[in-house]
Amino acid sequence: MFADGTAPGAGVESLWRSARSARCEAKSCQTGKISTAETAVQCHTTRDASVQTDQSKDAVQDLQQEVQVDYTSLLSFLQRVEDAVIKELNKNSKSRAFDGFEVTWTDQNKTVSCLHTLSYPEAQDQNLQVTSVSWNATGSVVACSYGRLDSGDWSTERSFVCTWNLDRRGLNPQRPDLVVDVPSSVMCLAFHPSQPSLIAGGLFSGELVVWDTSRTEDPVIWRTGMTDDTHTDPVYQVTWLPDTEHRNHSRLVSASTDGKVLVWREERDGRLGLAEGFALVAQQIPRCAGLKKLSQGEAAVGVTSLSFSHFDPRLFVVGVEGGSSLKCSMAAQTLALQGTSSSIPLHAPAELAFSPHAGPVYSVSCSPFHRNLFLSCGTDGQVHLHSMLQSQPLISLQLSRKYLFCVRWSPVRPLVFAAASGEGAVHLFDFEKSSQKPAVSVKQGEGECPVYCLEFNPKHSGLLAAGDAAGTVRVWQLSSDFTEQGSREMSLLEQLASEGTD
Repeated sequence: MFADGTAPGAGVESLWRSARSARCEAKSCQTGKISTAETAVQCHTTRDASVQTDQSKDAVQDLQQEVQVDYTSLLSFLQRVEDAVIKELNKNSKSRAFDGFEVTWTDQNKTVSCLHTLSYPEAQDQNLQVTSVSWNATGSVVACSYGRLDSGDWSTERSFVCTWNLDRRGLNPQRPDLVVDVPSSVMCLAFHPSQPSLIAGGLFSGELVVWDTSRTEDPVIWRTGMTDDTHTDPVYQVTWLPDTEHRNHSRLVSASTDGKVLVWREERDGRLGLAEGFALVAQQIPRCAGLKKLSQGEAAVGVTSLSFSHFDPRLFVVGVEGGSSLKCSMAAQTLALQGTSSSIPLHAPAELAFSPHAGPVYSVSCSPFHRNLFLSCGTDGQVHLHSMLQSQPLISLQLSRKYLFCVRWSPVRPLVFAAASGEGAVHLFDFEKSSQKPAVSVKQGEGECPVYCLEFNPKHSGLLAAGDAAGTVRVWQLSSDFTEQGSREMSLLEQLASEGTD
């Protein structure tokens, strides 16, 4: 009934595909062809962005012609106007239209403010005083020595040397970074001028010690010891000098009321050996009206302060107990008339005595900007401005009713100096503003606690450290008036120096 069979196939053509193909240009898109253009411009054509119109070939040729220079005509022109230009330049160089004008790119600080009040409670508990302050070579560390400057025998009194790093985070004003115990009162300090960790001190016993503040266990690296060369009186001034024979070394200079100025050199066994020596004897001081001719046994003239010239390393000035300031030279060849024993011969350095104060001179300071000027101050409360070329002072300033213990020239302003007063004030003086009274006077503390010492920061010109009898060191931030040099300052300083010598 049923049987296998194969029926012929039938094909049906798709009318949808053929109709769609007729309507569309591309089978893969749904719309007509989309026109495109560069997204950075609004039209198909491009042109130079620096002009508003197309540049023609003529314009290019004109530009090429403009850059061509007629050097012959230019030279002729410069030769014609040369005299006139030089005349105007010379005229402008002498113009005073912009005198005193200075461009300042930083905000000016118009006040003098106290940044830090530093102290060591254990020293204050013993009623010790700050006898000296010093900044290290980087200007970031301030050191002070504790001792006694008033009456009494303090040779056996325990004292301290303390340092604070003002850049250290978490500075504690009452906790020094380093405390060095010293068996004798420390009268003066001086950081090494190039090695930030070395500091020298002069003791009441007459000895000199050099400490390395990077060594916390045993910081003493050199000392003079107690020998025949050691000072027999307290050392009131110590300073560093470059060693001309050994470039990498420095010599240490000390001054004492035993009348000696001694130069020390480092030795390998931890000792300071005497390299040169000078003795100030009354009989050998020329034209010294303030000092009497003493007998041979009492001939020593006590030295209380010392300052070296910034222009001549052999020239220095000392202040003495008799009230005079003396110009001295390390090139002196005359032997000193003194009977004390010494390992080397001592010379008489005094060349000129200046008009004295009414009492002992406590501080002298040579100008860093003029080779002939220096300042002195003493128990009469006066500051004398001296020229090395004459005995009489150029200016005498009465700054205090009590003693003046320290005076220092500013390292950045030729006409500015600071003085420490027995009335408890720090006086900042500016000769550009006044030749008779301080520009600013700030109180160091409460009452009239004497200020014994002060030092400008050699690296950060706006900082001044001052130490007082209460055992406190204050770091003052100076206003821009005391740190920015005016255009006429050097000429005014030269005028001050020449007024008394004309």
